[in-house]
Amino acid sequence: MSYLKEIQNQINNRDFSKFLQLWEEYCAGDEVDFNEFSQILIFLKNSEFSKQVGKIVESILPLWETIKDKNEKYEILKLIIDIQNTNSQQLATLTLDAIQEKYPNDPQYNEKLRLVGLRSKENFQGALSYYDLLTHVDIGKYVYHQGGWGVGEIMDLSKIREQLTVEFENVAGKRHFTFQNAFKALIPLADEHFLARRFGYPDTLEKEAKEDPVKVIKLLLKDLGPKTAAEIKDEMAEYIIPESEWSKWWQTARAKLKKDCFVETPNNLKDTFKLRSKEITQEERMNNTIKDNMNADKIIYSTYNFVKDLPAVKSNNEIRETLKNKLLDLLKEELNPTQELQVLLLLEQFFQHKTEKKQVVDLIKNHTSILDLINPMTILALKKRCLVIIRENREDWVDLFIQSLFTIPQAPLKDYLIQELNKGDSRKKLSHKIHDLAERPLMAPEMLVWYFQKIINDTNQNLPYSDKLGQCQIFESFLILLSQLDSKNEYKDLAKKMYQLLLAKRYEVVRKIIADTDLEFIKEFLLLVSKCQIMTDHDLKIMRSLAEVVHPSLANTKTQKEETNDDFIIWTTEEGYLKTQEKIKYIGTVEIVDNAKEIETARALGDLRENSEFKFAQERRARLQNELKTLSEQMNRARIITPVDVQTDTVGIGCVVDIKDQNNQMITYTILGPWDANPDERILSFQSKFAQAMVGLKEGDSFTFREEKFVIEKLQSMFDKKVSL
Repeated sequence: MSYLKEIQNQINNRDFSKFLQLWEEYCAGDEVDFNEFSQILIFLKNSEFSKQVGKIVESILPLWETIKDKNEKYEILKLIIDIQNTNSQQLATLTLDAIQEKYPNDPQYNEKLRLVGLRSKENFQGALSYYDLLTHVDIGKYVYHQGGWGVGEIMDLSKIREQLTVEFENVAGKRHFTFQNAFKALIPLADEHFLARRFGYPDTLEKEAKEDPVKVIKLLLKDLGPKTAAEIKDEMAEYIIPESEWSKWWQTARAKLKKDCFVETPNNLKDTFKLRSKEITQEERMNNTIKDNMNADKIIYSTYNFVKDLPAVKSNNEIRETLKNKLLDLLKEELNPTQELQVLLLLEQFFQHKTEKKQVVDLIKNHTSILDLINPMTILALKKRCLVIIRENREDWVDLFIQSLFTIPQAPLKDYLIQELNKGDSRKKLSHKIHDLAERPLMAPEMLVWYFQKIINDTNQNLPYSDKLGQCQIFESFLILLSQLDSKNEYKDLAKKMYQLLLAKRYEVVRKIIADTDLEFIKEFLLLVSKCQIMTDHDLKIMRSLAEVVHPSLANTKTQKEETNDDFIIWTTEEGYLKTQEKIKYIGTVEIVDNAKEIETARALGDLRENSEFKFAQERRARLQNELKTLSEQMNRARIITPVDVQTDTVGIGCVVDIKDQNNQMITYTILGPWDANPDERILSFQSKFAQAMVGLKEGDSFTFREEKFVIEKLQSMFDKKVSL
């Protein structure tokens, strides 16, 4: 479709003169591709140059004449009539001939000609599309709204009033259309169209999709065109397949699509699934999959996918021989050791062919750095096969498996490795290695997170540290690791994963671990959690509440840091209190009144559905009301700081703190509430992460924040040292 892309580029670049050159060249052609032809016209119809194209589109008629298929010829002519604006006699004659051929005995022929503009022939742009719609409309038929209302069912029809009534999926209530308005907005949908079935018979379509997913996806691709996996999900999830069942259903459907000879499957997520115009044979699929100019890695990967996804290959000796010879030819080339091993594995596993000079078992058994050979492999099944051979043929398999367990990222392979290591004498070595990991979690962060999830979720394997005491020890290592990863950018995603793991299902993992533990462990747990900067104040409060459920005695032992961090109290100075009070008054007496006037002014403009001013005014009202509510609630919790509230033995609210950084520079900070915070003046909110890192510490204590070390040199009250706000 080279012409399509070139035309799209020139139109998008607003270069009409170059487009005209391409157009003339395309019109002069003698071979036509229906799909490219139709897509070019659809693109031009929707482009900003559609009016200019309408004056010259008639020049495409000689190319149109070469189309042999009757239905394809009609569809292309319909697009031409949609675009044209010359209303020439030639086009009028062609349009009338097409209608008479498609609808030879239409009893309402003359009346429909009048409605679509072909009786006077003064303006019959879109006449074929309009005639199709008029012939289609009837009670119970389906249409599609081009303005975003989705699929609709025709509920009422009056040919005398020239009006129809439709119920749409995306708007409430019935909508009335004159025929002329319907021409501009509606597209007819056949009863068997995917969208019509999804709207009219979703239960039937769901049953069919579960019984034969390929059939339904092919219907979708036929009616809606090529779609990516994400776009297919948008069209089907919740509409047909429940969201909770989607992943499992799509996994099955995708595997079956790969085997279908009419569907072209993409190689990555961004590409689309497409319907082929004709069935492709196994031989053609093979030739398309494995091309002569492909590199060795692609040939290996494509061969594996081909034999895995198409079981029919096993019974087709010709295809099997072709694939086998392709792999044997690869062995004659200069391959790296990993590629060579994968080719040998494919030949032995899928083609029962062993080469005379080299065999897989011998290669794996005698190689001095076998893991360097296996780790670069991208095909999981071949990688696992290598591990199985190592297990069966090498005396040092335990050391190799432990090394692989800490380096291989794929969870299924880790499951196999740990299953084998957790047997007999090898279990002792595994236990020692897990002990080292618990002592030094930074040695393999991903491994620790995986193992923690393993012993929490899979309690039937009797793994090391899977008992209650062991789980608690690994959990402590998990929290230590989380506190260490906060400042390491390379582990940012892993830290987020760990954080979400703790919060999932209302802190289910935390509840499970701390249940029935002793007081010392709970205290250690709270200390470790407080060091995790990724934790919010709300998270810390929840963690303490969970701990108090296990040990109620903790309820009366809050530290100075926790009292200062109490979500209920909003600490503030008198100036901050008065400033917030004035802000509340201004919002309630000025801004909300002004907003009410905006809403009334916007309402007067009419048609509230399409009235952007009205929507913006409503959104502003919601924001103002929310802000007023929040500030009013905070005022009820506000507490003005007095000299009695300020303690200078440890860092807390109202303290002025002199700290020395690692460059021996002195910096002074004041700890106040969120209303008084001013970073430019080095006034910190006690809720800030930096303030929380030092709250509760004494003079001479040191602390680390974002890998920088600080020492608290001096503490004094804000009332002893005047603080300018």
